[in-house]
Parts: sequence; C-alpha cells; structure tokens
Amino acid sequence: MFSYLQKIGKALMVPVAVLPAAAILMGIGYWIDPTGWGANSQLAAFLIKAGAAIIDNMPILFAIGVAFGLSKDKNGAAALAGLVAFQVVTTLLSTGAVAQLTGVPADQVSPAFGKINNQFVGILCGVIAGELYNKFHTLELPKFLSFFSGKRFVPIITSVVAIVVSFILLYVWPAIYSGLVGFGISIAKMGPIGAGIYGFFNRLLIPVGLHHALNSVFWFNVAGINDIGRFWGPQAAAYEGLPEAVKATYHVGMYQAGFFPIMMFGLLGACLAFIKTAKPANREKIKSIMLAAGFASFFTGVTEPIEFAFMFVAPGLYLIHAILTGIAVFIAATFKWMAGFGFSAGFVDFFLSLRNPNASSPYMLIVLGLVFFVLYYLIFSVAIAKFNIKTPGREDEDVEDVVEVNGASDNAQLAAILLPLLGGKENIVIVDNCTTRLRLEVKDSSIVKDAEIKKYVPGVLKPSQTAVQVIVGPQVEFVADELKKLV
Repeated sequence: MFSYLQKIGKALMVPVAVLPAAAILMGIGYWIDPTGWGANSQLAAFLIKAGAAIIDNMPILFAIGVAFGLSKDKNGAAALAGLVAFQVVTTLLSTGAVAQLTGVPADQVSPAFGKINNQFVGILCGVIAGELYNKFHTLELPKFLSFFSGKRFVPIITSVVAIVVSFILLYVWPAIYSGLVGFGISIAKMGPIGAGIYGFFNRLLIPVGLHHALNSVFWFNVAGINDIGRFWGPQAAAYEGLPEAVKATYHVGMYQAGFFPIMMFGLLGACLAFIKTAKPANREKIKSIMLAAGFASFFTGVTEPIEFAFMFVAPGLYLIHAILTGIAVFIAATFKWMAGFGFSAGFVDFFLSLRNPNASSPYMLIVLGLVFFVLYYLIFSVAIAKFNIKTPGREDEDVEDVVEVNGASDNAQLAAILLPLLGGKENIVIVDNCTTRLRLEVKDSSIVKDAEIKKYVPGVLKPSQTAVQVIVGPQVEFVADELKKLV
C-alpha cells in the first residue's frame, strides 16, 4: 500500500509540472498590469487568462496526467480514459444531476456536490483510468468486436466503471468531502500557527513523496482553501467562498510565502555548513556539488538534491530542517509577508509574483531568508561538529567517485555506472522518473548496492522489495532516458 501511494505521488508530478507555465503567463500579466488585472492592458489580460486556463482546470489535468503517469507504457489511451472518467463522474454528480437522481430540490442538495469538480476527484479518476488501462490495454475481444480490442477498449470500460463509482460517490462523497474540509479547516482555523504546522509536515513528508497529498488540501480547492488559485486569481475575489471557520484567520498566500526564505536562502546556509565541515581533502569537491544543488534550490525551488544528501545520514538535522521550515511559514503568515508560486518557492516564482496585487511586503521574505541563512549555517555547523555527523564530505569512505560522477560530462556516463549497481538489466523491470528521482521497478531490491550508488548520487530509497528510487537531481529525465536505452 505504501509503495502504491508513492507511485501515485510520482504520477501526480505529471500535471503539477504544468503549473510553472501558468505562473509565468499570469506573473508576466500581473507585472504588466498590477492593478487592473488586464483591464488596462489587452496583453496583460491575454496572458492572465491564458494562465488561468491552466490553474482553473487543474482537476481535469490531474485526471489526465495521473492516468497517463500510472500507465505502464505512458500511452495516450490512458490519458483519454482519465478524461472520460472525470467527465462521467463530474456530470453525474453535479448539483443538478444529483437533484434529478434523488428527487431532492437543487437548493437542498449537499454542498459537497457543488465542489465535485476538484483535484481529489481528478486524482481518483486518474487512478481508476490508469489501472484499467494497465489491466485491459492488451485485451483481445471476439473477431466481430475486434475493432474495440486493446487500447480502444480502455475508455469504454472506464466509462462503465465511472458510472459505478459515481453511484458509490453519490452516498460517500458528502462524508469524504466533510472529512477533507474538516482536516483542512482544523489546521487553517489556527491561523499562522496552523500554517507553521503545515510547513513542518510538508517537509517531513518529502522522504516518502506524500507531501503532494497534504499540499492538495491547502494549495488547491479540495477543502475550499485553494491558496495558489486565490493568490493568482483576481484580488477582489481572493477571499470569496472561503469556509466560514477560516475567514477570520486566513490571508491569501499564507501557505506559500514562508517557503521562499527556506528554499532561496535557508538551504544555502545548510550547503555552506556542509562545505565548511567537510574534510579538508574533500572541501573543494563538495563545494562544487553543493553550489550546484544550492543554485537549483535558489533558482527553481527544487530542494531534493540538498535534502536527500543529509536526510538519511542525519535524520536529526532533517527534523531541524522541518521545524525551521514550519517557523518560517509561521513568521511569514504572522506578519503577512506574502508571495506565491506556481511550481515551487524559487527565485523565478518570487520574481513573477512581485507585482501581483495579492503580494504583500514580499521583499521582507528576503530579509527573513537572510536570517534563516545564518540560522541554518550556525545550527548545522555546530550540530555536525558536535555529533560528528557524516554529512557530505565527512564520510569514512573516499568521496573521490562522488565528485567525479556528479561532474560527469554526460548523463549516459552516470546511467552506465548505475546500471550494474542496480543489479543489471536483468533486475530492472520498469524505468521511470519524477522531477528529481529515478523510480524503478525491480525484481529484487535487496541486490541493489545502496552504498556504491550513494557515491554517485544524493540518495537511494527502497520503498518495497520491488521498488527503488534513486535521487539524481533536476537532470533525472535525461539519465532515465539513457538508462532506458541500456535496459
């Protein structure tokens, strides 16, 4: 079950990867017309509407993207099936349809059905379609029905299953919706303290890849909070439709802003601490690795190359990192220093959000970031030295190979080195990847040489006997392509 949840988390990265496009389009539009939101500029209106076309349709993108991501061969038929499932479920469970099916007046239908077009249902439909594709895409029907065999059969069976799922959701969706809303509100109504708790758990779930599930409650419209949508939406509508329990404590952007000081500055302080505490013979080599990882974190908000460098060798440090993240989110929310992002809290999103009317004292996040840079550097340096933690550059084994491969001239070299350490092509069943990780299905994860692999990449995870994740970094897609060629 745990491994399957991670698989879904990986598939979620397909639609989530679309968000940077929306952020760029809307960010430029807001920069051009920060007060009129397109009323004063046709170009700004064009860009803002183009970005909103992505943000406002995230549930459909989730249904399509998750189905595609879960399919074994990443086939478009799975994506089509995801769309079919989503359209059937959301149509049958719309307020008007429910009123007709149950004989209840529309104004007395549970408000849950007014929110049926959401990311949670999108993910559910994507999972159903993806699994049905994997089961039936090779099905052979009798000759007189052969035209509908194989991949053509998948959208058909998906529509039938979606009808059954709609019938079940007709009775259970109100309870599910209430549970999701209750979970979000229980934290959201705590105001800045709740934001800090959310920030803490956001980082704590990174190692298992389940932080996306938590994010969907606060960043999207599953529980009515929709922090990303509200930040990038019209200023006049930023607080419309909020759950009553959070109206007094919510401020638009409060579940995003506090991550900027951590990703742009705090983790850079950690990188500097790793460089300072590395063994003298390794310092220059570790410096080159940490500078590259630090730049990725600062510029794009992709933090895994840094975090996986120490989360397993120094779990205590990673706990401190999660706590500091929670504190940063709490402080930003308390003082209402707000900025938002479409992908992650890096410089690109920060720059694009500066002239967004929903931004509030965003430059104070830089000041806060500088404070956290110092905190990370001092805390990590002292802890590493005091407890002799084997952070990068302090390992007992020689790190010569680490630097040599991380600085490899091409991704093919890294793929060729990883293949035998993963048990050879005979042990590899499926090669896939997300934003920063190789996600592999293997016959036996016990023969994978963790220690050797960690000489070349930040980390290795073994969620199950047949699953292995290799933390590579932002260039992972190219390494995956090279590994597929070898396999």
